[in-house]
Amino acid sequence: MCRLYCMKLTRPLERVLRVFLADVSARRYGYDLMKAAKLPSGTLYPMLARLEDEGLVTSEWEPLPGDGSGRPPRKYYQLTGEGIRVARLELAQAPVPARRVRHGTAQPMPGGTQ
Repeated sequence: MCRLYCMKLTRPLERVLRVFLADVSARRYGYDLMKAAKLPSGTLYPMLARLEDEGLVTSEWEPLPGDGSGRPPRKYYQLTGEGIRVARLELAQAPVPARRVRHGTAQPMPGGTQ
């Protein structure tokens, strides 16, 4: 079994880790993560499953909402203590996207982020 560091730090994973690290005490549900990380569900949910398999994220279903809204329960995700440590370490080692100068202003390289 692969234990920690089995996933390559891709741009989508970097985005998700940054969202989690913005407030490590916050529990986040899937749709909230999708919006914050600007990722589709087909990218996000397999990533969350792998992070959970690695012991870097925990998940928990909320109790059925009793507000009569008919909304289904949400599954909340949160980094574990080890997940926080690994996320900080990985992001600290992540390469900074290269930038080039165009007309006197720095512009992101193609494929980089702003």
